[in-house]
Amino acid sequence: MGFVRTAIIYTFIMMIALQPVFAQDWQKQESAPAFRGKQDDIHFISPDMGWYVNGAGKIFRTRDGGANWEMVFEKPGTFFRCVGFLDSLVGFAGNIGTDYFPNVKDTVPLYKTVDGGRTWKPVAYSGPVVKGLCAIEIIKIPYINHGVLAYKHKIIAGGRVGNPAFLLVSSDDGESFRSVDMNAQCAFILDVKFTSERVGYIAAGSHKDVAKSNALILQTKDGGATWKKVYQSNRPYEITWKASFPSEKVGYVTLQAYNPDTTVRKRFVLKTTNGGKKWKEILLVEDHSIREFGIGFISPLKGWVGTNKTGYETTDGGKTWTKKDMGAAVNKIRVISTPDGFVCYAIGSHVYRWQGSADAAR
Repeated sequence: MGFVRTAIIYTFIMMIALQPVFAQDWQKQESAPAFRGKQDDIHFISPDMGWYVNGAGKIFRTRDGGANWEMVFEKPGTFFRCVGFLDSLVGFAGNIGTDYFPNVKDTVPLYKTVDGGRTWKPVAYSGPVVKGLCAIEIIKIPYINHGVLAYKHKIIAGGRVGNPAFLLVSSDDGESFRSVDMNAQCAFILDVKFTSERVGYIAAGSHKDVAKSNALILQTKDGGATWKKVYQSNRPYEITWKASFPSEKVGYVTLQAYNPDTTVRKRFVLKTTNGGKKWKEILLVEDHSIREFGIGFISPLKGWVGTNKTGYETTDGGKTWTKKDMGAAVNKIRVISTPDGFVCYAIGSHVYRWQGSADAAR
């Protein structure tokens, strides 16, 4: 009996030991120093394999969930603002372009790699000239291929901060691109987010002069063929920045305020619960010094907002927010679903990682 009891206890201990270990907080990773205060985008194709880019023209890759990063490419004079990959080999990186940040000499808006980021070539496109890009959205579309479930990708890249507003669109896995002039509908594009093949959103500003700009959200229901305004603020000095949709109905967008009047203290997050038809302004904090950047939600209730100073977390859909140490100037938060829960990455001054069970989303 003693042997059996010991065996049972040992089995129980091993079962506990083999359970996934989830971090309770954001964990800082060893990454390159920040470039001018923040780094802009990060993208993962799995919990372990990902890339991030920065304004110094550098691209980094990890194969072990961010424990180690290697610089795989460097192009001085290029300001890499956004990144997205289809698989372990094929990816795209967007450049902010000239005449906005100093020392940026590269006029190529989009680059492509077919070897995991080791080498990059300019992407050719048809249509009007695109000045620069701030966001890349990759839409994974299932289809039946000779009796087998396969996937194709639609790629939509948008930009840029400070004007002008253009999209670069590919419907054939990035083999060809065309540009779309969006200047009649917005002054510049900060983020592009799709919840399905047909429904998508653009985070934008209404005027190229920020003193005259309202925060603006556009929506498409036909895959980007047409866009319409679904939200516009009534205050000057405002733009929208980044978007996160934990479901097709529920979405969040960060709203940036640049009003120099220090009595204008309220900082808002925008929320929809009906698929973008209506948007509500949710108070994040009353602090004139705070500027919002990235946003990411793992469920309609739980998510984070990055700001110039710190992060904020909500577990009740934005009713309340608490400060959360996830680094400064978090510009992008990526959420990766796993069989056990979620792995999230946040990039700003540094790279941070968060891992949680499925229960954490409730």
